[in-house]
Amino acid sequence: MTATDEKGASAPSAPRRTRQRSSGGLGRYILIRFLLIIPTVLILMTVVFFLMRITGDPITAALGGRLTPAELAARRAEAGYDRPLIVQYLDYLGGVVRGDFGTTYTDRTPVSEILTTYGAATFELVAYSVVVALVIGVPLGMLAARTRDRWPDAVLRIVAILGYATPVFFVGLLLKLVFSVGLGWLPVAGRISTSGEITMSRILNPTPFYLLDALRLGDMALLRDVLSHAVLPAVALGILTGGIFLRLVRTNMIGTLEMQYIESARSRGVAESRLTTRHALRPALIPIITVMGMQIAMMLGGAVLTETTFEWNGLGYMLAQYMKARDYVAVQGIVMMLAVIVAVSNFIVDVIAALIDPRVRY
Repeated sequence: MTATDEKGASAPSAPRRTRQRSSGGLGRYILIRFLLIIPTVLILMTVVFFLMRITGDPITAALGGRLTPAELAARRAEAGYDRPLIVQYLDYLGGVVRGDFGTTYTDRTPVSEILTTYGAATFELVAYSVVVALVIGVPLGMLAARTRDRWPDAVLRIVAILGYATPVFFVGLLLKLVFSVGLGWLPVAGRISTSGEITMSRILNPTPFYLLDALRLGDMALLRDVLSHAVLPAVALGILTGGIFLRLVRTNMIGTLEMQYIESARSRGVAESRLTTRHALRPALIPIITVMGMQIAMMLGGAVLTETTFEWNGLGYMLAQYMKARDYVAVQGIVMMLAVIVAVSNFIVDVIAALIDPRVRY
C-alpha cells in the first residue's frame, strides 16, 4: 500500500475520532456539573443549619413566650434539641436523605408538603418571568444594536437601566395601582380566583401547577383566569432581568455585527435585518444563556418580594410568613429548596451552553 493509500485510508477515521472526543467531552462535562450540585447544596444547607442555631433552638424561637419554661423544656427534649449540636446536624442530614425535612412548629405542617405545594407556585412564577424577560430583552437588545448611538439606542439603554435598578416591590405596587386599581384590567393578587378554585376542585389527581391543570381540564375561561393572575407578578419580576438581557444582547450584537463574516455577508448585499436575525443573533445569545443561571437565582430572591406584594402563595411568600413567625424549621427547608432550584437551574443552563458552544466543555 502506498503512502497515498495509507493517508487516504486513515483520513475517514479522523472525523470519527473528533466526534468521539466531542461526545466524550460533553458527557464528562455534564457528569461533573451534575455531581457538583451535591456539594453546593450540602454546603448551603450546612451554613443555614448552623446560622439558624446561633439564636437558639427552633422551638424556643417559634414558641417562646407562649409556653411555660417547663413546657418549652419538654418540647425541646421531645424534638431532641437538648442534644449536642453535631448530633442534631447528623440527624437532620439523615432526615433529608430520607426525604424528611421536619415539621413546622407554628402550624404542625410537614415541611415536605410545603415544598411540594408552594414550590410549584414559585416555579411557575419564575418560568413566566423568564419568558417576559426574554420577550423584553432580546428584541429590544437587537433594536438597540441596530440603531447604535442613535436616539432609539439611547432611549432603550435608559429603559434597561431603569428596569434593573427599580426595586421589584415598587414596580409591583405601581402595576397594581395602574392595571388593577385604576383600569381594572387584571386581578390585584392571588394565583387564581375563588370561582377558579371551585372549578379546579373537579380535577382528579390535581397537580400543584395551576396552568397544567387548566390545560388538562380544557377550560379556556379557567386558563384565562390563571394567566390573568400571573401577568402582573411575571411582568414585575421579569422587567428586572429583561433590562439585564437587553444590555447583554445589545453589547454582544454590536460586537458580532463588527466581525469579518458579517462584513462579508453585508458586502454581498445581505439585508441588515437578515444579518441581525439569522447571522448575529445566535452568537449574541450564548452569553445570555451562560448568565441565565445567575439571573434565575436573582429571580428567586426577587420572588420573595414579588410573591409578598401580589400575595402569590409560593415559597417566597411562605418564607416571609415563617420568618415573621420565627419558625426556623420551615425557613431552613424552604431555603434548602431554593438552593436546589438554583443549583439545578445552573446545571441545565450549563448543559445548554455546552451544546450551543463546544468551547465551554474543553
